[in-house]
Amino acid sequence: MSTIFSKIIAGEIRSYKVYEDERTYAFLDINPETKGHVLVVPKVEVEKVYELDDINYDALWRAVRKIAQNMEEKLEKRVILKVIGVDVPHVHVHVMPLDEEWRQGRVVKMSEEEMREMASRLRLDN
Repeated sequence: MSTIFSKIIAGEIRSYKVYEDERTYAFLDINPETKGHVLVVPKVEVEKVYELDDINYDALWRAVRKIAQNMEEKLEKRVILKVIGVDVPHVHVHVMPLDEEWRQGRVVKMSEEEMREMASRLRLDN
């Protein structure tokens, strides 16, 4: 069964892409906890991070590092990571800039224009 993330990767559902390589895809979370909240997912559909094969596991964490370093540089904020893995049965890592208002479970409302602008600001070229 195809998860919502597989549909996003396939282009069946619109996303605000910030990074893509051969094995991973990263996009803005549509219910962000902070402005700039990015989800990084492997292109292979696996439910748990520890079920990824070595190649995809390494590719996921290389992408997370690249996105986090880019985010920290461009937004000038500390970056935090979360791996929860219960809401969508497809491995994903949350990469979020830490702001003074952040707290667990908080959702920030962003307009269409803010989403486009943030995706453009955080987009990485391969």
